[in-house]
Amino acid sequence: MKTLKHIVLVTIFGLLFNSALLAQSIQNSSYSTVGYIKSDGTVQDGSYSTVGYIKSDGTVQNSSYSTIGYIKNDGTVQNGSYSTIGYIKSDGTIQDGSYSTIGYIKNDGTIQNSSYSTIGYAKDVDQNEAAAAVFFFFFRLN
Repeated sequence: MKTLKHIVLVTIFGLLFNSALLAQSIQNSSYSTVGYIKSDGTVQDGSYSTVGYIKSDGTVQNSSYSTIGYIKNDGTVQNGSYSTIGYIKSDGTIQDGSYSTIGYIKNDGTIQNSSYSTIGYAKDVDQNEAAAAVFFFFFRLN
């Protein structure tokens, strides 16, 4: 017969294991993990400290819940003051606010700068979340 201790341990392990599976990793060009985006939109650094949030409506917040930007459904990226700072096109092209191409998010999650040099990976990460990682959290293309 299972003891209460055994049931609690199995439940805790299951929760931890499922949480790890639900977080998508963001890696640099050397495949070192620099962060995670959890299924609830929580953004964590490589040490699992929360650095921000990506809300389902596209609002991007820092760890103090202050809005730092927006990723619009049409791919427009705005800062916290609603000024357009970039665009993410449906083909994965990343442009700055002047429509100059500054990088790419490939279908396989590879993130490249404008010279097509790989700067990171966001495999299995939603394109808008990957764009938030580029513009607000882990990578700088310009």
